[in-house]
Amino acid sequence: MYEDRIRMQSLMSKVMSADEAAWLIKDGMNVATSGFTPSGYPKVVPMALADQVNSGKRQLKVNLWSGASTGDELDGQWARCGIIDKRLPYQTNNDLRRTLNTPQVNYMDLHLSLMAQNVRYGFFGPCDIAIVEVCAITEEGYLVPTTAVGNMTTFVAEAKQIIVELNLAQPKELEGMHDIYWVNDPPNREPIPLKNADERIGVPYIECDPQKIAAIVISDVLDDQRPLVAVDEVSQKIADNIVQFLKDEVAAGRMPAELLPLQSGVGSVANAVLEGLLCSDFENLEFYSEVIQDAALKLIDAGKMKICSGTSLTLSKEGMQEFYRKIAQYRDKIIMRPQEISNSPEVIRRLGVVAMNTAIEVDIYGNVNSTHIMGTKMMNGVGGSGDYARSAYITIFITSSLAKGATVSSIVPMVSHVDHVEHDVDIIITEQGIADLRNKSPRQRAVEIINHCAHPDYRSLLQDYYEEALAKTKGAHTPHLLDKCFSFHERYMTTGTMKLQ
Repeated sequence: MYEDRIRMQSLMSKVMSADEAAWLIKDGMNVATSGFTPSGYPKVVPMALADQVNSGKRQLKVNLWSGASTGDELDGQWARCGIIDKRLPYQTNNDLRRTLNTPQVNYMDLHLSLMAQNVRYGFFGPCDIAIVEVCAITEEGYLVPTTAVGNMTTFVAEAKQIIVELNLAQPKELEGMHDIYWVNDPPNREPIPLKNADERIGVPYIECDPQKIAAIVISDVLDDQRPLVAVDEVSQKIADNIVQFLKDEVAAGRMPAELLPLQSGVGSVANAVLEGLLCSDFENLEFYSEVIQDAALKLIDAGKMKICSGTSLTLSKEGMQEFYRKIAQYRDKIIMRPQEISNSPEVIRRLGVVAMNTAIEVDIYGNVNSTHIMGTKMMNGVGGSGDYARSAYITIFITSSLAKGATVSSIVPMVSHVDHVEHDVDIIITEQGIADLRNKSPRQRAVEIINHCAHPDYRSLLQDYYEEALAKTKGAHTPHLLDKCFSFHERYMTTGTMKLQ
């Protein structure tokens, strides 16, 4: 029963079916939802709306805002039935990806730390309705999130109406794990008073005007938990190289023995890299990131991680089961914050975070493409990698040296799309080795990346390009041959041909 989860009794009258609540969503609305990669997002109301459209009861288009990606119940179903007109700021769903690479969906890729403030600034228009998932409603009508915070704080404050999904499948013990801190806008913005990753600076709930709650819908649908690919030889070598690099930084006196707070991107490779620390000598680690994945729980269990701060729990099915089983043990080790705090450049720089994110391709001068295939087709989005890259103590990008079933090189003469410029990138790591780009000119960077990160099968190809560019530009600051850059992608990256034409 749900009565003990709705502690403000006057709100009991707002309980209704998902179908009834879905009718509150109108054509042309800006619809904001909770959720972050893909955790803590609404499920039953989005599915009810999709059913209404698929059954021919109604037709509508809306603009969908979130924290980051959501599950198939929202991003996938709404993409398949044509509900989404514009989507921002991030996604990972296959069906949505197909539509946004056509004129059907307008997609706005955005640094995740900017989303909440841009909503408050009014850059995207009014927030007409918010659909948010909670595990409880307090006596004051305040909302307790489930497995993610994301942009929910701002969406609840800005929305004209709120649909609340009360998810009974999420444990009550989640209450108290969130740290909700409100950021004022200019000219009244003040420093975020977070000096250590383990500090709590806010409250464990999201303040909400209960009069804006138009519907409460009961749910028992769990997050769309995605399996993590097992650690393979390539990801293990990358992890080993990360550990070696960190050891070298400690030995050089540039980091303390327990390291600085670590950040890691989302996905199987990022999880494998973090898991590589299990077999290292590092202890008393701190994690300050967006997503908390399975490896972080394993590091807590091993006694190596003393705090995990993020905006969402993005776990595999097995990882989530472990989390539920040991939730009492994790309560003091895990803090979930609004993404405006987890991704704040101010806090990232103050804490001295070591940022580790993945790349699709890297060029020989250190520019990184993390979003586009062949410069045109959007994959997922920049996410929070830019928030960390620009502000981190050390910025590391990782990738396997080969992609597309080991048929193409991930190291290229010039990236087909730039998300992170060479000025923000300190270290490139592949399974082949480590390229330290600090204190190096572009020409020195090219030699470092080719020799240490490129796959041996393609190293000579890249070396030939660099030497020809160096000669024809007479040693220019950043030697490039634009026609050869384009031919590399058009003839080589699409066919796997191992020879520049």
